[in-house]
Amino acid sequence: KKAVAALQMLYDRNTKFLRDSFAKLAAGGDESKRYRAFYPQIGVTTTSFTQIDSRQAYGHMPTPGHFATTITQPQLFENYLVEQLRLIMRNHGVQVTVSESTTPIPLHFAFLEGTYVDGTAAERIKRPIRDLFDVPDLDGTDDQIANGTFEVAFGEPRPLAPFTAQRIDYSLHRMTHYTATSPQHFQNFVLFTNYQFYIDEFVARARELMESGGGGYSEFVEPGNVVTKAGAAAPSEGAPPPRLPQMPAYHLKKPGHGGITMVNIGVGPSNAKTITDHIAVLRPHAWVMLGHCAGLRNTQALGDYVLAHAYVREDHVLDDDLPVWVPIPPLAEIQVALQEAVAEVTGLSGYDLKRIMRTGTVATIDNRNWELRDQRGPVQRLSQSRAIALDMESA
Repeated sequence: KKAVAALQMLYDRNTKFLRDSFAKLAAGGDESKRYRAFYPQIGVTTTSFTQIDSRQAYGHMPTPGHFATTITQPQLFENYLVEQLRLIMRNHGVQVTVSESTTPIPLHFAFLEGTYVDGTAAERIKRPIRDLFDVPDLDGTDDQIANGTFEVAFGEPRPLAPFTAQRIDYSLHRMTHYTATSPQHFQNFVLFTNYQFYIDEFVARARELMESGGGGYSEFVEPGNVVTKAGAAAPSEGAPPPRLPQMPAYHLKKPGHGGITMVNIGVGPSNAKTITDHIAVLRPHAWVMLGHCAGLRNTQALGDYVLAHAYVREDHVLDDDLPVWVPIPPLAEIQVALQEAVAEVTGLSGYDLKRIMRTGTVATIDNRNWELRDQRGPVQRLSQSRAIALDMESA
């Protein structure tokens, strides 16, 4: 916690410097110099191939060496950072180092969420903003680390996290734009859907829970950061947006981000990739796509559940990030939990459960109207893959 507090101090100080400098320039300040501040950084050095409990999926280094990462908005990520650093320090018996990095904070990312900047402020500054402040740099916002293609330059530290501070800031801003809710409201368990009736049921259930005392949930947040607290029948904060955003999000919150977020992502694999690219920086525990698919087997009936255990990626949205030969299996723990949930709700088990739920390969496609073209190619591939369903958004 001391390390996270130190990160927060550096972050607050440096972002305030940029905001204050911009305000002074807009009021006629000195335009002869450049104003720059840097992201905080956390680093750790290990010297041993320490044997770690094999059940741990994180919180340890794969090899001896120096590791570091830039950090943004430490308060938002406090629980995540505390847990990760605690495990690293315990598993390796080392201390962590907090310092300023050499990565500048772009001016755009220094403003607090919801800050209104007068459009004439920049006009009153005679020189181009890029001459005076750092701006977002696309070279620092890629996914090479997460994709496993990042190559460490000689003498540089290995990455300590899958996303850099600039990459995270970029996504946090996009999340607000697409969902009309603040990143701080997102929970660790995320449901994606492209059907409004699923959203309607989720909203109705959440409001009932709030009115009846919460049922373990603390508050419900809707687009516009409209907040209904546990025990209340009506919202107490926020205002609905004049029109819904592209991907409205709803958050049934628990302390420590232990609740459920549901997002209506709209239609198509591009939308699915867009929103998951951004929510990924929050490091949620799990997400599930809840949609409708086309059954491909004569033994299936309308309304049957399909639980995917593999994907045929004909949607192509991940091809540039992960080659098609890279498998993307679902988590076994989630598969088991979903199957048990269906059994509990339906009252069916064993062989009877198979009447309404099939587990198998799902093919994802980027052309919903593939039937309007020569079908021989797609049909043959679907047959060879043994796919039992066709979908667009499971990307």
